[in-house]
Amino acid sequence: MNLLKWDPSVELEEVSNRLNRIFGRSPTRTESGNEMLTVADWVPSVDISEVDAAYLVKAEIPGVKKEDVKVTIQDGMLTIQGERRQEKEEKGKKFHRIERCYGSFMRSFRVPDDADESKVKAEFKDGMLNITLSKSEKTKPRPRQVNVSVS
Repeated sequence: MNLLKWDPSVELEEVSNRLNRIFGRSPTRTESGNEMLTVADWVPSVDISEVDAAYLVKAEIPGVKKEDVKVTIQDGMLTIQGERRQEKEEKGKKFHRIERCYGSFMRSFRVPDDADESKVKAEFKDGMLNITLSKSEKTKPRPRQVNVSVS
C-alpha cells in the first residue's frame, strides 16, 4: 500500500477550481505539473483511466463539431483544444437565460512515461472525445529465467 502525503493546499486549489467552474470563471494552473489548465472561455470535464494495455481519456464536449477539435501530443504533453461556437442570434428571439458556455478551450495533461506517443488514437462520437494512449511494449515486465550455478 502506498501512503500519500496530505497537502491541504491541493484540496484548497481543487475547491477553488470547482467554485470557479460553478461561477463561470477560468481555473488556474495546478502546481503538480501533471495537469495544466490555461485561461480559456470554458473547460470540458475529463475522465482519465488505465487498463492493462493503455490509458484512456474521455472528454465531454457536447455541442462541439469534430472539425473544431484538435488533439496533439508533443514532448510528453497531451493537449485537447477546440471551440464551441454560439448559435447565431435570430431576429425576434429573446433569450431569458444563457447558461451554456461558449468559446475556446484547452486542456493539457502530462503523459505517463510508459505511454507510447506514436500509438495514440482519438475518436469523437455523440459529444464525447475518447483518446487511447497505448502503453509501450518495452516497459511491460516480462518474466526472465535466471540460471542458477552451483558453487
